[in-house]
Amino acid sequence: MESPQAVKQRFEIIGNDPNLNRAIEKSIRVAPTDISVLVTGESGVGKESLPKIIHSLSHRKHAKYIAVNCGAIPEGTIDSELFGHEKGAFTGATQSRDGYFKEADGGTIFLDEVGELPLTTQVRLLRVLETGEFIKVGSSKVQKSDIRIVAATNVNMIEAIKENKFREDLYYRLNTVEIQLSPLRERRSDIHLLFRKFASDFAIKYKMPTIRLTDQAIKALENCSWPGNIRQLKNVAEQISVLETSREVDEAILTHYLPSNSSNLPSVISESKSNKSDFSNEREILYKVLFDMKNDLHDLKKLTLELMEKENDETFKEENRSLIRKVYGDSDTKKEFSEESHQEQLEILQIPEKKKTKPIEQHIEDPYDYAEDIEEEETLSLQDKEVELIKKSLNRHQGKRKPAADELGISERTLYRKIKQYDL
Repeated sequence: MESPQAVKQRFEIIGNDPNLNRAIEKSIRVAPTDISVLVTGESGVGKESLPKIIHSLSHRKHAKYIAVNCGAIPEGTIDSELFGHEKGAFTGATQSRDGYFKEADGGTIFLDEVGELPLTTQVRLLRVLETGEFIKVGSSKVQKSDIRIVAATNVNMIEAIKENKFREDLYYRLNTVEIQLSPLRERRSDIHLLFRKFASDFAIKYKMPTIRLTDQAIKALENCSWPGNIRQLKNVAEQISVLETSREVDEAILTHYLPSNSSNLPSVISESKSNKSDFSNEREILYKVLFDMKNDLHDLKKLTLELMEKENDETFKEENRSLIRKVYGDSDTKKEFSEESHQEQLEILQIPEKKKTKPIEQHIEDPYDYAEDIEEEETLSLQDKEVELIKKSLNRHQGKRKPAADELGISERTLYRKIKQYDL
């Protein structure tokens, strides 16, 4: 078994941080087995190095090693890319094709950004992990694949499971052994070592002397948070190597290249800090408002019908005074519920005045039939009122449709249609 130091030299891994050494030791120990491994850590910490170590130290090292970025493949084609497809399985499938799982048979497949997989693909992947079987897109034939899966993600998998974005059973299948890589801000002693390595590489690449940092510049470099981790540090080293004419960089020069503390990158808000409501979008909020209005209207109709039956019942008026105030408001004059307010209710509901004096039976065999009668009379009342308003407006404007339509708040075309409809 190789030592961690020998593995770091072989794969050009820079750093002496204890957490880094622990991650490499775990990779060396699990390499001879076939168990699944999940590598976790922030973006830019170098997660892609550990699957290479695991494959090269395993008995599969002479077979294929395929790395797949799951987040870079469109959702509609990822099943075809991973598992293959038959000719004619979909538009453009002019010939049969083997997927990555068939190509890497006997070897190792590295699924980077596995947290971005669609749920349907997660089901297929779970079957491969459990039985080693998969089916091509557009085929009914079951195929076998002897393959080892190493996955990596920068997503909080526990949160993704809670939000139903990742299957819990697949997570535990992938996470037989978890190897976590620490971010660069937790490996401050390695920052300058990495910078020197990158500066030396770029000096060779661009054929120029290697840049050097002063002591104060080294302190500023190590105190930076580096939200982009090793990838961001490498970019800064390349910029300084190319742009600066002086090969000795002090703190003042270095500050211009360091990221500010207030990063412009999008921040991740945890569920505990976010103000979650019962509704996930504006449409659901609108639906709730409409349902509340419907319930209020139903209560108002019910109250009005009961008031028509119990006009002289003072106890009933007192018990329902809060509902009346909710509908009509509580004005400064404290207007009591009276014959006038009762008439206002009838006008709001658009129930004809003759309905007020019509006796209502105490026992209704079918309340739905009665509701339909009321609704029919309401519709007739609205039609009569509409005809009356159109006639008044046309008379006022000497039969001119355009000013009449403007006054009524409708289009001239709508007014013309209603004139023909009502034969005015």
